[in-house]
Amino acid sequence: MDKAKCKEIYNWLMKSHRDLGAARRLMEGGEAYSDIAVYHCQQAAEKAIKGYLTYRDIVFEKTHNLVALLAFCIPLESRFSRLEEAAEILTPYATEFRYPGDVTEPSKEETQQALAMAKIFVNFIIQLLPNEVKP
Repeated sequence: MDKAKCKEIYNWLMKSHRDLGAARRLMEGGEAYSDIAVYHCQQAAEKAIKGYLTYRDIVFEKTHNLVALLAFCIPLESRFSRLEEAAEILTPYATEFRYPGDVTEPSKEETQQALAMAKIFVNFIIQLLPNEVKP
């Protein structure tokens, strides 16, 4: 694999890793920011998937829809199908709490679930990739 491609994949994974870190930090302390934390959980999963698709030379649209992105992955690696339910849960977090609306904050349980799902996504994808692209 050429250096430019390795760097691009690494950058997707590094951004994914930082989104996970941001989500964890936003959940800590006396005043948790659950609405922003779940957004970063969705982003972590999205960026990890995009790193994998880059690795596999799959061109993808600009989208936050994890289900649509998984549709590219499943034919390449059937174990991605295990992540479909998590993708359905995490996808709305890209926009659901970003603007004022009826519900301004996910519950603590929803936020913890989102973080657990995002970690599963990221860890699963990282184990599929060669060491040369891992952060």
